[in-house]
Amino acid sequence: MNIPPILQIGNVLLSSDILTEEFCCDLDVCHGACCVEGDAGAPVTLDEIAEIEDSLDTVWPMLSASAQSVIDRQGVAYTDRDGDLVTSIVNGKDCVFTTLINSSEGSGFVGCAFESLFRQGRCKFCKPISCALYPIREKTFSDGSVGLNYHRWDICQCGRDKGRLLHLPVYKFLKEPLIRRFGEEWYQELCDVAAQLAPQP
Repeated sequence: MNIPPILQIGNVLLSSDILTEEFCCDLDVCHGACCVEGDAGAPVTLDEIAEIEDSLDTVWPMLSASAQSVIDRQGVAYTDRDGDLVTSIVNGKDCVFTTLINSSEGSGFVGCAFESLFRQGRCKFCKPISCALYPIREKTFSDGSVGLNYHRWDICQCGRDKGRLLHLPVYKFLKEPLIRRFGEEWYQELCDVAAQLAPQP
């Protein structure tokens, strides 16, 4: 069966490689590079900025002095060159909410201070949905519809390798954030479409 390049579920248009490509973050290899690479912060909504500001005191002790200085100077977010609201960054690349996290195996990687405390039940805000959805990137169109694309970043090659090893499609790896963003019913419809388009044995 030929899979169309663009699929539509509700008011969401998505590239079919979200169903066909495989991915799984491999922090043992990348050590959280996506938090400290790039030339802009993570896209955020006004609602998320309010949630970040409400929870800022909770994560403040986990942030570097440089990050605290940037937040004091310009706030938790700024408008980038494309006109998008994004989290503030340090040294032109590091998200201000990046912190060092030790895994259960004792190895260290960088990650989101909000997510770390959220997983411990100490913070109500997890992290921006744009971070949770990566490697899917979201775009909202003027008519209110949403576009989802699978983004390939060279620093995430280990995620593609691990995804292929586990035979884990992107949409299954991102089940939790996709449900958080679009709801259980939408995600189930996505799964149904994926099953219909899967190669038959």
